[in-house]
Amino acid sequence: MKTGTLKQILLITDGCSNQGEDPIAMAALAKEQGITVNVIGVMERDEIDEKGITEIEGIAMSGGGVSQVVYAKQLSHTVQMVTRKAMTQTLQGVVNRELQHILGGEKTVEDLPPDQRGEVMEVVDELGETAELEVLVLVDTSASMKHKLPTVKESLFDLSLSLNARSGENRFSVFVFPGKKKEVEKLLDWSPNLGSLTSIFSKLTTGGITPTGPAIREALTYFKKKRSLRSLLSRDDESFFEESV
Repeated sequence: MKTGTLKQILLITDGCSNQGEDPIAMAALAKEQGITVNVIGVMERDEIDEKGITEIEGIAMSGGGVSQVVYAKQLSHTVQMVTRKAMTQTLQGVVNRELQHILGGEKTVEDLPPDQRGEVMEVVDELGETAELEVLVLVDTSASMKHKLPTVKESLFDLSLSLNARSGENRFSVFVFPGKKKEVEKLLDWSPNLGSLTSIFSKLTTGGITPTGPAIREALTYFKKKRSLRSLLSRDDESFFEESV
């Protein structure tokens, strides 16, 4: 069974968007293109208001992903958990579609007898360790995130170490919003590790606006650019997700 490359956007934010397109609509567009959108809401001593939580949950739901609201000190564990949970969720969706193709109807993993369900979940776990993974990280650098950025940096470094323990290939890219001169700015091109962020994060400036929708739109454009380059280099593209676009 071919799963292709698992594609995720990981959005780390602490508040509501206040500029540009609706981020929930942008997340829905990402899902249509086979890209899962996961969202982590970061609190410090303060709480995220109800509007912020509603937006965080709405983005993840529209993007077919996972959402979690945590205190900054819990961020490292949460980033890893959310990324892996989203992988499993995506792979289960792939397996369910395969089952429906084989068995017909609306069969899912949950409909199988316990012994068969266990065997299928073993396959899902194995795919989670071997599938190629691309994670594009979007970091909110609005003014209220200033004191949380060191924790974000450390959590992304830990994520890189954790996922590189898999046998499958990983690629990470990092964008921040707002950027110095425009709404969204690329910090790191596709890379197998996030260690180089250590020097970059210390130079980040924070701003007042939170253009979450434009950030997700830019992420989609970046995935498309990568896909276009790949298609120029090779016509043999059997990725499940790219076929489904």
